Amino acid sequence: MTLQTFFKQNPRAAIAFSGGVDSTYLLYAAKQYGCDVHAFFIKTAFQPEFELEDAIQLAKQIDVPLTVLRHDVFEHPVVVANPADRCYHCKTALFTLMKQAAKGEGYTLLIDGTNASDDCSDRPGMKALAELSVRSPLRECGITKAEIRTLSQKAGLVTHDKPAYACLATRIPTGTAISEAVLKKVELAEGALFSMGFSNLRVRVMGDGECAKLQLPAEQFEKAVRLHAEIQKELSPNFKDILLDLNPRG
Repeated sequence: MTLQTFFKQNPRAAIAFSGGVDSTYLLYAAKQYGCDVHAFFIKTAFQPEFELEDAIQLAKQIDVPLTVLRHDVFEHPVVVANPADRCYHCKTALFTLMKQAAKGEGYTLLIDGTNASDDCSDRPGMKALAELSVRSPLRECGITKAEIRTLSQKAGLVTHDKPAYACLATRIPTGTAISEAVLKKVELAEGALFSMGFSNLRVRVMGDGECAKLQLPAEQFEKAVRLHAEIQKELSPNFKDILLDLNPRG
């Protein structure tokens, strides 16, 4: 099946939109193939502010209506406890909310940007999507991440080379309770590093939340050493210890 066929068979759809590579291309394709599509973005403490800003800008560029839903994930104790299957519980809550909002706008089908390269066997969140009957057209059509980037570039989408960005909760070790204060520290630290020109990075929290481990691509190690004083200055108000992980991010 092709995306064109999918949207011909499903001419009205709501899309879980993050502003990332996959969901942006899916939104673009839906619009191109004449689908009556409506984007929904859920803003929680797990998403940094720049993701919301990106989503708003991209939806405007593609000329698709966007509804921003705000939700307090700290209402869900099991999510805050951060067990190994946290993503399942989080996605169940957020996609249930999104489905309700979509239904209120007259959309009975909710789709997301899961693609054919995603390993669903080891992703608890995929179980939640299956239980809620959320469909993944990119995956159903066999479109891989690499193909999505190529197609996005041909379409002139600025997201074609955008690095993947997992939610802020992934920076907290499994089994360690998540707090809004620690998430904010991570967001500020990553924002500071982005402003210095670093990219495709993660700031992992260690121990009691006072230690930050920086994960960078290998080609940015030299820059990190060169700017170590500036990094220390920017991050030290929130983290007592700052480490550089010598295992490079891929």
